[in-house]
Parts: sequence; C-alpha cells; structure tokens
Amino acid sequence: MRNINLGKRTVADIDGQIAKVLRGLGNPDPPVDLRVVRDLLKLDRGYYSTTDHSLLNEMFSRMKVGGKQVLMRPTLLAEAVRTLNLKALYLPDQKRILLDKDLPVLKHRWNEAHEIGHDLIPWHTGMMLGDTEQTLTPACHEIMEAEANHAAGQLLFLGGRFRAEAEASAPSLGLVKELSKGFGNTMTSTLWRFAEQGHGGRPMVALVTGHPHPAMRKPGFDPARPCRYCVESPSFRERFGSLPEPDLFQVIVSYCGAQSGGSLGQAEVLLSDRNGEPHVFAFDTFFNRHEALTLGFWLRPQPISAARRA
Repeated sequence: MRNINLGKRTVADIDGQIAKVLRGLGNPDPPVDLRVVRDLLKLDRGYYSTTDHSLLNEMFSRMKVGGKQVLMRPTLLAEAVRTLNLKALYLPDQKRILLDKDLPVLKHRWNEAHEIGHDLIPWHTGMMLGDTEQTLTPACHEIMEAEANHAAGQLLFLGGRFRAEAEASAPSLGLVKELSKGFGNTMTSTLWRFAEQGHGGRPMVALVTGHPHPAMRKPGFDPARPCRYCVESPSFRERFGSLPEPDLFQVIVSYCGAQSGGSLGQAEVLLSDRNGEPHVFAFDTFFNRHEALTLGFWLRPQPISAARRA
C-alpha cells in the first residue's frame, strides 16, 4: 500500500492545527507526552477488547447512557470493531478515544495520536458524525485516514524538529533507530516519517514487508502484493513512482539473507526513473523479527553508457 499524496493546502491546514497544539504545550522537547496533549484538548481515553465481548457490550451500554449516540445504530459500530480489525476509535460526540487493549503497548502511542489527529482536523468531525454516502465511500475513508496519519506524524515528531534533526546527518537505518529512541516512537513509524519528510528533495522510499528471503516467508505470501507499506518521498513519487511494488520488493530480495533478526543486508542498486534513465540508490534492510524495514535513498545518477556496460 502506497502512502497518499495530500494536497499542499490540506497539509498546511493540518500543520497549522498541530503547531497550535505544540505552542499550547510550550513547544516541548521529545518525546511528546500524549497525556498532556489529551488534557489540553479535553479528550478522554478508554480501552476496549476485541476478544472480550462482555467488555464491548458494557462499553456500548455506557455510550447509550452517557449521551447522544454517535451513530443511529450503535450496534453497527460494535460490529465494525469485531469484524474490521479496528485498532482504535474516535467518538467525536463524546471527545473520547478508545484503544484496543489487546494490541502491544508500543502500538498504542501511534494509534492514540492518529485518533487525536481526527479530533484536530476540523472537517473530520462532521463527516464522522454523519452516515452519508460520501462518508461511506472507500476513497473518502482512505483520504481521512491519510490526513489523520499526517497529523499524528506532525504531533509525535514535533513538527519541523524531526526534519531538522534528520537532515543534520546522512540518511541511514542507524539514524532512523536513533531518532526512534529520541522521539519515543516505533521504528516503523519513524521510518515512515523519515522517508516521507526526512531529507528534503532527496528521492527516498521505505518498505515495510514480511521477511524477503524465500526460505523465511510466511504461508500465504502474495507476490503480487508483497509490501505492507510503500512510503515514497514527494521527489521519489515524482521521478520514480512508476516502479511497481513487486519490482521494489525484488530489489530487496536480491541482497537480503535469511537471518532471523537484525540486518539482512545492504546494496547499491539501479532504479530507472520515469524517463528510463538509471540512478544509483543505497538500500538497507533490517528485520525486527516481525517485519522487514527497508530504507532506499538516491545517491547519484548513473551514466547510461556505464549502466549498459554493467
């Protein structure tokens, strides 16, 4: 799944909302404390469990007693929690965020920031409270999720501060790890942010996949859809966005070993831009025993004559 390219005006509007929050917090140092964010925004947080039906029923019973219904038929929301594998919910009518307590605690932080993003984006509230044809379209939902993800990234990585720290050093997975620790976020979310915004105009791409080595792949691996996420920087999308995800995955396969954890390998590889001209990229892949995290970034153009000789 490729990251969505949001319009400049939309990005500016969301960035403005996040900037207000960060000023309200006194422009804090990382990692940002989401408890303080919730206090500032007067948001409540609770938990539910997709494996505990009694807890779900109790939650929706309280919702009926506590105030207006978010939907005309709240059982639809309960069904969505059970069947759509939802990780978190935002209830704008109650200014309440609900997190799936069955998920690892490390994932709670991003999910909570994502729901805070829905609260901060003014045009989301009306759409989430409604039950119109527009709000039910997959395209509309996809854009809203991308907007909330952008808001979450701006909040958790403190606006422009992450960009400044990322651009102060040469790109690498080692730098992504350092930034992950410094900002208190998962390496996956940090890698996403790094590739999308971390180095200005340099073409960069991040891939989140299963283990790329054929001997280590899980049952059910789909070669036509090998990537959980494919995150492109704006310049990569503009110049190299025609490259199919399976082709990018095969680049990783070409140099990765079968290690069960840690670094899987590094390589300089050739990628062709939209005009068919070759460029040298550095690729590096790390396996955290759950997902393979890959960073690829532009190094230099490759003379066509040299590429042909190779």
